[in-house]
Amino acid sequence: MSNHSTNTHKPEKEQVRSMFNDIAHKYDFLNHFLSIGIDIQWRKRVRKLLAKKNPNRILDVATGTGDLAIELSKLNPSTIIGVDIAIEMLEIGKTKIKNKKLDNIISLEEGDAENLRFDNNYFDAITVAFGVRNFETLQKGLQEMQRVLSPNGTVAILEFSKPSSFPFKQLYGFYSRFILPTLGKLISRSNAAYTYLPESVQAFAEGKAFLDELEKAGFTNPKQKRLTMGIATLYSATK
Repeated sequence: MSNHSTNTHKPEKEQVRSMFNDIAHKYDFLNHFLSIGIDIQWRKRVRKLLAKKNPNRILDVATGTGDLAIELSKLNPSTIIGVDIAIEMLEIGKTKIKNKKLDNIISLEEGDAENLRFDNNYFDAITVAFGVRNFETLQKGLQEMQRVLSPNGTVAILEFSKPSSFPFKQLYGFYSRFILPTLGKLISRSNAAYTYLPESVQAFAEGKAFLDELEKAGFTNPKQKRLTMGIATLYSATK
């Protein structure tokens, strides 16, 4: 029996890494397909939020295949660095960025949100799209982001949330529990990933609880904006 036949003894971070590496080849397609393309609009909201600030150096944490980094390049910053723990996702992102001739602005690299290699006060803006709920230690990841953000810099975090109004709450619950895992599994051939998604959304401290986490990490003026009847929330705060 080979020593990698089981995932049960891996630390959580390693499980997340290998899961996202497994589905990397179908990740973009599934994102757009399972959100009926709304994820594209959500990323535009992040760009519009940051546009007022004119950030020059942007860090995109849990960048995945670089979709948000690509959207943010429209702000004409000098540098966007995307970091992620899943190398397969980054490889796909690098190809997309090269094809769009954006590799002079955007660079992607392996990196862990909880241990960033950058100097204090380095970035004007930091973004995360659908990644904070995967942090092994949420507070540690937020504190690291606060450390590398420059004073008066903005953090913008897009994350799934749970709709609270009838009938959308019930429909979304059914969709995320039954339809999403089934379709995700069929298309990506990964059993774990799309069962993990609704479970991680359920477990995530959203809304007021997450605003409190931002304050605890040293950010000021935390705000939230619910998007698409509460399926996603855009959080922002300053340093």
